[in-house]
Amino acid sequence: MSWYKWTMLGVLLLLLLAGGIPMAIQRNYKETVVPSPALTDVFKLSRYFADLEGTIGDTNVYEFSGSEPGGKVLIICGTHESEVSAMLTGFLFIENLQVQAGTVYVIPHFNYSGSLGTQPSGGFPMYYTFETEWGEKKYRVGDRGLQPLDQWPDPDVFVHYPDGQLLSYIDARNTNRSWPGRPNGLMSEKITYAAMEMIRNEKIDVVIDLHEAETMFPVTNCIVAPEDSKRYAIGAALFVKGREGFESHVEPSPSNFRGLSHREVGDYSDALVFLLEAPCVHLDQISGPKTNELMMVGKDPFIEAAGEKGLLFVPIDETGWTIERRVGQQSSVIQEILNQFSKKNPERQILLTVPKYAEVVEKGIGTFFQDPEKVAENRIRYE
Repeated sequence: MSWYKWTMLGVLLLLLLAGGIPMAIQRNYKETVVPSPALTDVFKLSRYFADLEGTIGDTNVYEFSGSEPGGKVLIICGTHESEVSAMLTGFLFIENLQVQAGTVYVIPHFNYSGSLGTQPSGGFPMYYTFETEWGEKKYRVGDRGLQPLDQWPDPDVFVHYPDGQLLSYIDARNTNRSWPGRPNGLMSEKITYAAMEMIRNEKIDVVIDLHEAETMFPVTNCIVAPEDSKRYAIGAALFVKGREGFESHVEPSPSNFRGLSHREVGDYSDALVFLLEAPCVHLDQISGPKTNELMMVGKDPFIEAAGEKGLLFVPIDETGWTIERRVGQQSSVIQEILNQFSKKNPERQILLTVPKYAEVVEKGIGTFFQDPEKVAENRIRYE
């Protein structure tokens, strides 16, 4: 082999190492979690579907039970792992939650595979960070779907089960297109099937799926609800606007678009289901560099210009859609949905305490996360 070929081979290997090593480090990076003392159990989703055990789809479920009996709520975070406030709201709950009545289940990384690699060609960083009183808190930035390493190849067309609706091939790895799932399907379908089995077997009353959406996308800053959930969603939207001063309107769940949690969970179980969308600047295609600052501050000159031209579906100002606003809104809306449910179903009430919008915005997100160096090792969990 000539020196030229050896040189080119060496350059190729260097490029592979330069790209591959950071990806391998991210895939193996563990996020530290210090759950609230109210934690009663941590178990795997495979408890409800044994075929998931030992696979990349087998994710952690955190359980918090109150001293008083009541209903049950499942909070799903990380369906789309590039929507960072969804996961961070889950971790806010896990580290701060107090439950007075009923049981709260939180899944911080529903699509765990998606959390293990950032979005290809999207220009996203591999991690997002923010400051706390004790130092920097760091989490992985993931992708919208499962990693191709974990589910491959993509079909030419994804055929939704059981309706047979034809969806984009990329939706085969999207756990918000594969509900209600099936036991002999793709990994994405096995994950949603296991979640449906949990919802049915545990007789979950309320399911809340957390997301972020672009400021230029019409379904943003909202509660998506099917028919049975709509009255609770409307009540929650009115109360957060009147009491806490922010908008989160209600969008109906379309009956002819299959595979989404806010449609299939209600159709295939007795649970009331809601999907929350927070406005997210870093997901907009026209925004500038996808930096950590953009994810945390939520402010961008291109988005501001689009707002001036009336192209956005949410208001934008000099404050930006900060991580505090997005997480705070998600937290308050969740709590108000549960308040509405508890008032109408006192025998199945779900009463909890966790920081709300005003407190998160005032104090900053870093205030609510504990220093793992100052707690006993057996209290620390890794995601």
